[in-house]
Amino acid sequence: MIRREFILLVGSATAWPLVALTQEAGRNYRLGSLYQAPWDAPHHVAFREELTQLGFVDGGNLAIDRTGHGMRPEQFAQHAAYLVKSKVDVIQCGGDAAIRAAQQATSAIPILGLTDDMVGAGLVASLAHPGGNITGVSILASELDAKRQETLLELVPTAHQIAVLADSATTAPSQLRALEDAGAARGIKVTVYEVRRIEEIAAAVDSAKAAGAAALNVLATPLFFNNRHIIFERTTAVRLPAIYQWPEIARDGGLVAYGPSIVKIYRRQLAPMLAKLLRGIRPGDLPVEQPAEFDLVINQRTAKALGLTISTSVLARADEVIE
Repeated sequence: MIRREFILLVGSATAWPLVALTQEAGRNYRLGSLYQAPWDAPHHVAFREELTQLGFVDGGNLAIDRTGHGMRPEQFAQHAAYLVKSKVDVIQCGGDAAIRAAQQATSAIPILGLTDDMVGAGLVASLAHPGGNITGVSILASELDAKRQETLLELVPTAHQIAVLADSATTAPSQLRALEDAGAARGIKVTVYEVRRIEEIAAAVDSAKAAGAAALNVLATPLFFNNRHIIFERTTAVRLPAIYQWPEIARDGGLVAYGPSIVKIYRRQLAPMLAKLLRGIRPGDLPVEQPAEFDLVINQRTAKALGLTISTSVLARADEVIE
């Protein structure tokens, strides 16, 4: 859907807010988007499929903004302003940068987001009582990043130095210090490589390997998820074992991943939350959710390409091993 088509769909709609506790027969709803991920990403496909089951059909009674997918972070502010002007019913966002852009553009339109730590980032007052116009799913990536670091050290038990790949626009300095301190407690040097742009990712991986890192902890951020194939290519080229956030990344070619399924989050949590918002529930009254299932997925094909032998004890703990 090009921008003009979206304007035609939403331009004649009534302004926000229109409070209703049930879905209104004959009403057309409008959903704005701020995402780095493309429109056809598997989690977005699952999201739309679940919305259909909940009675909101894209192209039917629901107009979803396609132009807000596949964006660069520097485009978020302008597009958020456009969505507010278009009077969408809800703005859906992925990551801190997108949520903040939407937050700066409106204090009235509900914002539904998925990000690392909504409370820690100051986006909501609390998980149970978010207040304001933001709610969504918070994955508490800081806790998972530490668990992934522990798993990474099990994968490469001889490592004396590991690297952390972080998005400086997403990961808090305190979170990075915690990983450095955890490594130091085990006699492991943890070196952080911060990037902000796609163009910096490959060079950061190469620098980590050149500096002597034996493994790489790729921290949670839309920047790395949506550009994971760059990381796959460079880590394979320099033979640097890496661990990732979403199980889907290991299935897609990453070595190891530990965390919740992004597809399940969009299908089982975000889609029902959006349905509630569209039906009139205030975002400040809709508690922020957290994932409850976490999977360890190991890709043995990638391990072989890296020349890495994974111990039987780690393989035994895996929820899924890709041969």
